[in-house]
Amino acid sequence: MSEAATLSRPAQKTEHFDVLIVGAGISGVGGAYHLAKERPGTSFVVLDNQDKFGGTWTTHTYPGIRSDSDLYTFGYHFKPWVGAPIATADEILRYMGEVIEENDLDRHIRYKHRILSAVWSSQDNLWTLEAERTDTGERLRFTTNFLWMCQGYFRHAKGYTPEWEGMTDYKGKIVHPQTWPADLDYKGKKVLVIGSGATAATLVPAIAGDCEHVTLLQRSPTYFIPGRNANELADTLRELKIDEKWIHEIVRRKIVHDGDAFARRAVEDTEAVTAELLGGVRAFLGEDFDVAKHFTPRYRPWRQRIAFIPDGDLFRGIASGKASIVTDEIDRFTEKGILLKSGQELEADIIVTATGFELCVLGDIDFTIDGKKLNFGDTVTYRGMMFTGVPNMVWVFGYFRASWTLRADMVAEFVLRLLNHMDKKGAKKVEVALRPEDKDMPLLPWIDPENFNPGYLMRGMHLLPKSGDKPEWRHSQDYLTEKDQFPAIDLDDKAFVYK
Repeated sequence: MSEAATLSRPAQKTEHFDVLIVGAGISGVGGAYHLAKERPGTSFVVLDNQDKFGGTWTTHTYPGIRSDSDLYTFGYHFKPWVGAPIATADEILRYMGEVIEENDLDRHIRYKHRILSAVWSSQDNLWTLEAERTDTGERLRFTTNFLWMCQGYFRHAKGYTPEWEGMTDYKGKIVHPQTWPADLDYKGKKVLVIGSGATAATLVPAIAGDCEHVTLLQRSPTYFIPGRNANELADTLRELKIDEKWIHEIVRRKIVHDGDAFARRAVEDTEAVTAELLGGVRAFLGEDFDVAKHFTPRYRPWRQRIAFIPDGDLFRGIASGKASIVTDEIDRFTEKGILLKSGQELEADIIVTATGFELCVLGDIDFTIDGKKLNFGDTVTYRGMMFTGVPNMVWVFGYFRASWTLRADMVAEFVLRLLNHMDKKGAKKVEVALRPEDKDMPLLPWIDPENFNPGYLMRGMHLLPKSGDKPEWRHSQDYLTEKDQFPAIDLDDKAFVYK
């Protein structure tokens, strides 16, 4: 059936909920937990496009997929993590499944629901969402007082692959990790992985043992931190028979503290931090390996996320000879592989484009506010979670350098406080607006490129809201500061407009 025919089909029924959560990933499941536990009288539903919970951990199925954040901070604050700090997708899904089962959340989650549009009416003080069942095509309508966007920030159905000359000439198979074919046979074959981020660093060692050879091709290097996939403090506390809840909280705080100290050192003593990071690579690859060429980035350490390499598996794969790394630029694809600008040709049976993802800030949902189409890029963010001119909506966007869930937990607590405050005031509508004192405030990009500048963000910056030069009007990326600021937010500040 055509898209036009599908969209013209009338909705069959309308259901109303006090709160509607978009997405059953780490943020959406966490939000559902907080609503169920702390506002038991609130009716709510979680809608997800996939056929199960998990978000990233469900849609990404490439070999070796694992977290690039430790699970003491990527896990929820309310449920202790008891495994290795860096976890596989299956381990994370089991953990999330336990949260759902232990708190009877499954009855609130609807899978295979693709949201097509979200329309706000100030006359009714309601959001109306049109959705479609992905398995049957059935059209559904939902109304809600409050919309909680937990859908993540990239397009799950398709990854980002640049258009290179000659791609149609290539006789092998081109694969993006985000849409990894279940039947892809790479055993005994030459595989070329294009990319330099956490996905490429995860994938290469995971398949190296089965391939004839795997080559990592990168345009420019990335910083990595190799180390044991263990937490000594947690292990010591377990030897002392400390309760797991205490271990989780203590280790969580220690990791946050150490991460903040590292980020500050990276800014204040860049050369020393760079030397430490490169020293960790040399410890695995030896002094004869050209670390300067292949693992010394052009950017400063704090400007992009630094992925952890558990037990140095990427470097051990290179040292063993099963994997190799090439730093060069692509001239074009050929029938047999890729021709580099240096003139070298890399032959491959399979080429994997681990080249990032496409930013998707509102889940490909068509938003309308009182008859006017929402241009998200024209709004100004309130602390990275509410937006000028967008009523009764909060958006979860985590941290770039720290774990996503640290902020998801914090935003959830804010949402509950805001809902309680609206009840107390008898308010049906809340939105944020620039105050008189913000009149001449300069409007800036969502984040300063000098502070953080990965490719996916730079490609999609125009899609993101503007920020200001005051703490209230930006996403600071500083958890240690925000964890004290968020509980102290004055909900009667002039930035909040209630009706």
